[in-house]
Amino acid sequence: MKSELDFAHEFVPGSSKRTLLLLHGTGGNERDLIPLGREIDPTAAILSPRGKILENGMPRFFHRFAEGIFDEEDLKKRTHELADFVGAAVEQYELAADQIVAVGYSNGANIAAGLLLLRPETLRAAILFRAMVPLVPEKLPDLSLLRVWIGAGNQDPIIPTSETQRLVELLRNARADVTIRFFTAGHNLTNNEIEIARDWLMSWHD
Repeated sequence: MKSELDFAHEFVPGSSKRTLLLLHGTGGNERDLIPLGREIDPTAAILSPRGKILENGMPRFFHRFAEGIFDEEDLKKRTHELADFVGAAVEQYELAADQIVAVGYSNGANIAAGLLLLRPETLRAAILFRAMVPLVPEKLPDLSLLRVWIGAGNQDPIIPTSETQRLVELLRNARADVTIRFFTAGHNLTNNEIEIARDWLMSWHD
């Protein structure tokens, strides 16, 4: 099974059943979001892969043609590849398959949204910071068992608020339980929204 762990990645064991799947932004790596993951849930295990695509030497999770214009075929392929990696990691590290929460930023949030739309069984929930609509599937999945929290900046120069709303509508049309919060911020994260995302995750009662 180890041979299927085909992403460079970091794994940090946790003391609870939850695993945070950390998905970095353009130019990040498998270590970038570990401090963020620890802030959001200090007891969860951490699984943090590095994107395989290089754009001008910067790792990403899928190709794009230009800012905000994605290579949909590559996005689909990379989303399935990432879902397969998560499945292999669940076996390798003996994780609870029904307790995987994606935490993605920018490009990582977009491929996390891709997982929700194409391979929803991979995730229990997702925290998406600065996400866009990755693609519109031919058939919407049933996301009625999934919770999604979206953090957006109302001064984000890359993602207009209308694009965030489009993602919310798409996920809600698929019956996901979506919480959307706009912050007085640009594309970078604020401490306030990290705290609010943490509180949202910690408020669950199974």
